[in-house]
Amino acid sequence: MESTLLKLSEPVQRPSVTDAVFEELHRQILSLDLPPGTKVSEVDVARIMGVSRQPVRDAFYRLSTLGFLTIRPQRATVVSAISEAAVMQARFIRAAIEAQTVRMACERLDEGDFAALDRVIDQQRDAVKARDAMGFHALDDLFHREICERSGHGFAWDIIRENKAHMDRVRFLSLSFASQDAFGDHLKVMEALRARNPEAAIAAMHVHLSRIKEQVRRIRCENEAFFEGAPALDI
Repeated sequence: MESTLLKLSEPVQRPSVTDAVFEELHRQILSLDLPPGTKVSEVDVARIMGVSRQPVRDAFYRLSTLGFLTIRPQRATVVSAISEAAVMQARFIRAAIEAQTVRMACERLDEGDFAALDRVIDQQRDAVKARDAMGFHALDDLFHREICERSGHGFAWDIIRENKAHMDRVRFLSLSFASQDAFGDHLKVMEALRARNPEAAIAAMHVHLSRIKEQVRRIRCENEAFFEGAPALDI
């Protein structure tokens, strides 16, 4: 049987309504505009955003797979509480993976890669000065993702992203007192990468990712209602 090639007059457009709903809910959960325990309904979100229920349902599912929403059949969907154990697990995963990505980056990055990372660093500096927590958070992610991708291991960021939802909310809350520390850590990582010193790069990344241990305990003391379960053991 002769195969038929599908012919399109225009490039396929990716779904945008679900993405828009997902991004807005993700932003509000991350920033704690929708704090843990908040009930959310497909009907209300669809009405407020002026969309049908299907893209909202799809966005809810995506958020639940990341750990941001708890969907309970026949009961209200709620914003998930922060699990300190999940935060520590995410840190462990990131520390293991990013030790290898910075090691490879020391070998593989060229001047074009360094220039791209420098642009992210410059934007981070501006975000710190402007006290733009949401902007800095996005640029923080971009910095780490760029290292993964430019080291030839973009898949590593996909693994990290799938496991860091609980960590993200703690990181966002920490930026009210720790954005300068995070920025300084990035400068040290960059210095080690430029020197092509893998041991120094791994050490700088370890210090950077380990800050979450103290941050989560401080934030939990100030926002106990946001958390579930007992304080986690260090891993």
